Amino acid sequence: MKNNILVMGLGNLVMGDEGLGVAFARAMEKEDLPEYVTVMDGGTGGFHLMGHLEEHPKVILVDATMDGGVPGTIRLIRPRFSSDFPKAISTHDIGLKDLIEGMLILGKMPDIYLFVVTIETIQPLYVGLTPEIEAVIPKVIQEVKQLITQLISE
Repeated sequence: MKNNILVMGLGNLVMGDEGLGVAFARAMEKEDLPEYVTVMDGGTGGFHLMGHLEEHPKVILVDATMDGGVPGTIRLIRPRFSSDFPKAISTHDIGLKDLIEGMLILGKMPDIYLFVVTIETIQPLYVGLTPEIEAVIPKVIQEVKQLITQLISE
C-alpha cells in the first residue's frame, strides 16, 4: 500500500530521558490514527528491526539525542546514509546506524523521517523521564501526525 507508514519510537526505558522514544510510542498508540499507520516500540534498535522497516515504504523514527542543544528541542532529519544521523543520537546509535547501512547494502531503504529530541543526559538505571522531556511528548505527537498528513497527500 502506497500510504503504509511505520512510526517507531526508539530508546531505553532504564536510562531516564533516553527512553523518550519508547514513551512516545506508547502515547502515540493511544491516538486515533489511520489504519495504514503502524506504531511500534523499537526499543534499543538493532538488526532485528530490519524486517519491520522493509515492510513500510515510509518510516518515521523518534529518538533522543545528546547533541548539546537545549533540552526538549525537536528536530526533523531526513537521513539517507548512516553518516546523516546525529553523532550523539543515543546509547544505541551504532545499532541504528548499522541497520541503515545494512538496508542500503540490500537496496531496501525506505523513506526515513527521524525526529530527534535533545536531552541533557542519560540517567543509568533510572526509569522515567524528567518533567521537561515528558512535557515534549505531546508536541512530538503533534509534529508526527502533521507529517503523516503531509505524507499521505503526496
